[in-house]
Amino acid sequence: MGLQPESVLQLILLLPVHLVIWLYSLVSFLPWYYITGAGQKKDWSTRVKARSITGRPEGPYRCVDHFDFLATEDFPGKNTLDKLFDQAVLRFGPQPCLGIRDVLSEENEIQPSGKVFKKLILGEYKWLTYDDMEAKVSHFASGLAALGQQPKSNIAIFCETRAEWMISAQACFRRNFPLVTFYATLGEEAIAYGLNETGVTHLITSAELLETKLKNVLTQIPKLKHVIYVDQKKVSTEGYPDGLSIHSMQAVQELGQRPENMGREIVKPKPSDLAVVVYTSGSTGRPKGVMIVHSNLIAGMTGQCERIQGLGPADIYIGYLPLAHVLELTAEISCVAYGCRIGYSSPQTLSDQSTKIKKGSKGDVSVLQPTLMAAVPEIMDRIHRNVMSKVQEMSFIQKKLFELGYNYKLEQLKKGYDAPICNALFRKVRMILGGRVRLMLSGGAPLSAATQRFMNVCFCCPVGQGFGLTETCGAGTISEVADSSTGRVGAPLLCCEVSLRDWAEGGYTRKDKPHPRGEILIGGANVTMGYYKQEHMGHEYFVDKAGQRWFCTGDIGQVHPDGCLQIVDRKKDLVKLQAGEYVSLGKVESALKSCSLIDNICAYANSEQNYVISFVVPNQKSLTALAKQRGIVETWEEICTHPEMEREVLKEIKKVAANIKLQRFEIPMKVHLSPEPWTPETGLVTDAFKLRRKELKNHYLHHIERMYGGK
Repeated sequence: MGLQPESVLQLILLLPVHLVIWLYSLVSFLPWYYITGAGQKKDWSTRVKARSITGRPEGPYRCVDHFDFLATEDFPGKNTLDKLFDQAVLRFGPQPCLGIRDVLSEENEIQPSGKVFKKLILGEYKWLTYDDMEAKVSHFASGLAALGQQPKSNIAIFCETRAEWMISAQACFRRNFPLVTFYATLGEEAIAYGLNETGVTHLITSAELLETKLKNVLTQIPKLKHVIYVDQKKVSTEGYPDGLSIHSMQAVQELGQRPENMGREIVKPKPSDLAVVVYTSGSTGRPKGVMIVHSNLIAGMTGQCERIQGLGPADIYIGYLPLAHVLELTAEISCVAYGCRIGYSSPQTLSDQSTKIKKGSKGDVSVLQPTLMAAVPEIMDRIHRNVMSKVQEMSFIQKKLFELGYNYKLEQLKKGYDAPICNALFRKVRMILGGRVRLMLSGGAPLSAATQRFMNVCFCCPVGQGFGLTETCGAGTISEVADSSTGRVGAPLLCCEVSLRDWAEGGYTRKDKPHPRGEILIGGANVTMGYYKQEHMGHEYFVDKAGQRWFCTGDIGQVHPDGCLQIVDRKKDLVKLQAGEYVSLGKVESALKSCSLIDNICAYANSEQNYVISFVVPNQKSLTALAKQRGIVETWEEICTHPEMEREVLKEIKKVAANIKLQRFEIPMKVHLSPEPWTPETGLVTDAFKLRRKELKNHYLHHIERMYGGK
């Protein structure tokens, strides 16, 4: 007598999990192989993606899909940002465009440490259509003109990422008001410096920044005449300098709706006109204003959008990174151009566990369920650590099941396949980002191979890792969706080309084997015009050659046989030790971030010493658990200053360094543990979470002296 279906099920359940997965894979492999086009994806992944136009190892290298000339426009004739927006309104008018969540309630929550955190309960997303946005842009632009803002005269925005930021930007693009952007976390001195350098008379900001930061320095900015705050609430106008007018955004829009102001002549921008002056976050000193014309941004976005397959109205993008950063700015403008929805968020409300979300209520990703998301490596590293920390708390069987599924799917992805039965194991992990993310974009710093693979496996989506700078409109290279490799940043975009230049001091040349190496130079229409009122500095980085503009990045790369680029070093991160060895601080930091006890790390060395030291922000959960095992039950600050905990972290660092084969002289010999995390608000990292080495050195100067024996 044959087996009944129930008996078969019982028999399967008695089999080892790995055997079940193997049997399933055997049965489903062939149909899945053809349904998903795995063979085609593998061919696409391994194909040559860029090649040298000269045949020489230094390049220039161009994308093979657009080899004969560099692209400058995505939509023919739409060569300025206002034309791009006008076209989007015509195509997608009644469709939703910008989404925000109302605050339903807020309350103060006292932490065990005595600190008070503000907690929010937020509503559903409410949407402005493209037509709604067009009306607001039109009225606000007319209102700014009525307040005396002149075409080709700078106007500044100092504001958090929000819908009003994008509306303000589009209003300025429409009437040819060059927009000067500042990070919301920039210090008062840097803000005053930038506003004075650009000579702005009009400033757009938020009520909070106006009252907490700007009010203190307004007397130092004599040319400033009008401040517009974007919030709905009323702001008192008392206590401000004489001659300075304070307006709400709504009042300016109402001013712009008056017939006499709506009829004002609009001076449209030309492709060569200044669109934005982006002030960098100043990781190497005082912030610089990068001058970007309309044609620069149009070219850069043309290259970026080509690497995002299927971009369109079905996509939802979550905007939470600083809009003053060129990565977020170009991403959002591109989304608007292609009819996507943008739901606004912040790092404090992003997930269910974010600091401002009341326990039990939903963070922004859970409500929005985005399909596209940009993130800097620091944020992805944090997600990786948090999930793996939860895995360690699972039961033995749950943990083994997770590890088995993870490792199996990892092997399948490396072969270019998928493992659909395993995806069910990661459903809860996927829900951390809403469950629908189909593509993540990473930029700002190198992403570790371990974190990239984790995102591929657990979030079931590719990670497009890219390389670009403010000076190239964020455009340079982006890895293709089908590329299954890690540690690389892809081939040049179709808007630009990449060349290598020997850097003999660091030991990098185009004759290096197995791959040519050197300083990366990016050329194309996306390369910007230089630094505002700092022409002398521009000569060091910008080069005009054979009718094309190039930017010398200071980053060291190597080109693989398929034309993809890998970042291997950075000039400013290279330190020569007393014995003559060169240490790449960035390489050391990137390698050691995989240590389970570390949330963030800054390596430090100088030429008067023969060893490297480090400052570490420990993972509070892991280090507290380890301290408890060692019988140390104290406050977090006391744990971080305990000598035994320093030794434990150092021991773990050396273990990880040995596994990844760092050279002896690259391994930090001493460590200082910081109980306080490094955030943009502390001034120790930029808004893209890049280390500010000068500030970190000054902050930990007495610890540097201690670790170097008082020298």
